Amino acid sequence: MTATASPTHDAGARAALIAELKRSAPHEAAMRIGLEPPARAAEVLAEMNPAMVQDILEAIDAEARSRIAMAAPRELAAQWSRNAAYAEGTLGRLMDPPFATFRPGSTVGEAIENLKSLVRTAFVTYGYVTDPEGRLLGLVTMRDLLFNDHGTKLSEVMLKDPFALTPDLPVSDAMRLTLNRHFPVYPVKDEAGVLVGLVRGSTMFEEEAFEIAAQPGAMVGIEKEERIATPLFGSFKFRHPWLLINLITAFAAGGVVALFQGTVDKFVILATFLPVLAGQSGNTGCQALAVTVRGITLGDIPPGGASRLMAKEFLLGLLNGAVTGVLTGVAMFVLASSQDSPSAVMLGVVVCLAMMGSCAISGISGAIVPLTLKRLGADPATASSIVVTTATDVASMGLLLGLAAVLIR
Repeated sequence: MTATASPTHDAGARAALIAELKRSAPHEAAMRIGLEPPARAAEVLAEMNPAMVQDILEAIDAEARSRIAMAAPRELAAQWSRNAAYAEGTLGRLMDPPFATFRPGSTVGEAIENLKSLVRTAFVTYGYVTDPEGRLLGLVTMRDLLFNDHGTKLSEVMLKDPFALTPDLPVSDAMRLTLNRHFPVYPVKDEAGVLVGLVRGSTMFEEEAFEIAAQPGAMVGIEKEERIATPLFGSFKFRHPWLLINLITAFAAGGVVALFQGTVDKFVILATFLPVLAGQSGNTGCQALAVTVRGITLGDIPPGGASRLMAKEFLLGLLNGAVTGVLTGVAMFVLASSQDSPSAVMLGVVVCLAMMGSCAISGISGAIVPLTLKRLGADPATASSIVVTTATDVASMGLLLGLAAVLIR
């Protein structure tokens, strides 16, 4: 006699597979789901975040993708196809199919009968009333169906012109629009008003949480596809190109020191304060970078606000640099005096001025880099820390050694 898996065991195995796919990068998840029969693959993908499903499907070869689509329910396969037409990061990639759709002339009783069979295969929160062209006319809640006479038409009980989102809306913008609404599901309609899908609030929050969690890594060149479960050589492939770029930028900073080699030879004591300036200005730049990226993500930067932000970060860097510059200038004076240097006072002045200038440059760099990336259509967090760090290193070393060469004879 052939043993069959119990429903509980099958549900547990499916949950374990979903958890494994969520931990994996899209191309790794695609290889894993490709080992499953098409029907099981479709069943598993149906329970996952639609945006993640799109990433996995795009990483699967066309033939395998077609087999999975054929094994999926018709409405779900059609929704996957619609979602693929929208850009990454937009609401259109997060849509589920609108199963419970009705005509305005349908009655409450007819809607209830349709839902009796529908809820066995789909999770239904609201019913949606559309015209023959599919345009969204209204929304029906379960309470509307429960407390109205079965002969009442849906057009009489529906909420007309309900709040809806558009598929080309960035997820972060959609989050702001729904922040105070707290609906479990939102209808999505195109520019013609046609209902093209549904987006669950939990799905939006999950997607935005993932994007926010990926930002710190993106700032230092970590691809968002890299996960804890990513194999060793996969992580190497993701990280190494950015480290090579960082190496090139480090050579730029080293080149600045080489330009002033004579000054370094003459005032060896300056080498003591190079890492101090680089560290302080680097931290100033990273602070400005973090605030700017967060402002971009939350939409806190109004039109025309970029210039004000850059001016603020420049002045803030200058102010912080003045305070720390005085302290480091005094420290340089004390150290130079202990070595009987005749230029102790000027060395202190040079360190103070270099600290002020490098912190000011670092602050404005921390704002300019992500704003520029955003304007160019790129992710503002992508490796921005590497660029800002280069700017701060070049500025701090160049100012310290350059001012010493000019002011101290």
